[in-house]
Amino acid sequence: MATAGGASSTFSVEEYAFTLGLVGALIGLILTPFITIRPMRAIRSLLTRVSAQTLFAALFGLIAGLIIAVLLAFPLSRLPSPFGEILPFIGVVFFGYLGVSVFVMRQNDLFALWGNISKTQPAGAAAAGAESAANWAESRTILLDTSVIIDGRIADIARTGFLPGSLLIPRFVLNELQYIADSPDSLRRQRGRRGMEVLAQLQKEPIIPVRISDIDVEGVRDVDDKLVILARQLRCPILTNDYNLNRIAELQGVTVLNVNELANAVKSVLLPGETLSVRVIQEGKESGQGVGYMEDGTMVVIENGNKYINQEILVTVTKVLQTAAGRMIFARPETEH
Repeated sequence: MATAGGASSTFSVEEYAFTLGLVGALIGLILTPFITIRPMRAIRSLLTRVSAQTLFAALFGLIAGLIIAVLLAFPLSRLPSPFGEILPFIGVVFFGYLGVSVFVMRQNDLFALWGNISKTQPAGAAAAGAESAANWAESRTILLDTSVIIDGRIADIARTGFLPGSLLIPRFVLNELQYIADSPDSLRRQRGRRGMEVLAQLQKEPIIPVRISDIDVEGVRDVDDKLVILARQLRCPILTNDYNLNRIAELQGVTVLNVNELANAVKSVLLPGETLSVRVIQEGKESGQGVGYMEDGTMVVIENGNKYINQEILVTVTKVLQTAAGRMIFARPETEH
């Protein structure tokens, strides 16, 4: 009986092969994503973060390294065995890696040198390229953030012609704007719809072209992170009035065009002793003060101005104070001199 029991527990060669095959297939299914899918995703994510200039520099460096390796392959192949078989392959790997490394490290210098060479062209070529030089702004791209579209001032700025280049609105920014416009919150819904109206106005303006692109950044979900990565890839500035996006972009070396900073920069500069006309609309925080506003929104605090509420008077500037919130002007009525 023991012998029969022992015989019944013994596997045949076919059963062993089948069991090992199942185990191997299971291990293969588990390890396949780590060998194929995940490395490809990592490579694609890395390529989306690399700028186009870096990719071109790496390509040119690889070509230069392979050309040098080919030129050296014939004399190296004449060496005695085994050096004649090994050194040509080692030369291809070494010079290919060396070319990519050197071109990527010195990419800014190489592209600057190429730009200087292209500028020093003959007179006939210069005349042929005069039209492209005159329209240099058309080749510049400016990325638009959702906040600056909702803000609305971008339409007026674009209308003045102070934004040379084309305005690029990625599809994910438009999707975020649509999400805000469909928000159940009434205030957010109104802001989103105003952004849609501003976008429609921009598309009707003939001064600056507006492009809506399906370009996207894979592996990143946050809109601000996508804008920063896309700006690095395209080597273009971001137009925004979002303080957080401004700081993140500056830390990563991306140029930022901030509408709020522009508004503060173009405000009229007044010196103590100058006079201006302002309408007093309310009382100030301190006793006897009146508050008015200039056309650009600058607050004017008027000493003893509470008795001139709802009146337009001449005031003399006594002090100009620059704060983080903007510029404040302190003045006193001209009649009290």
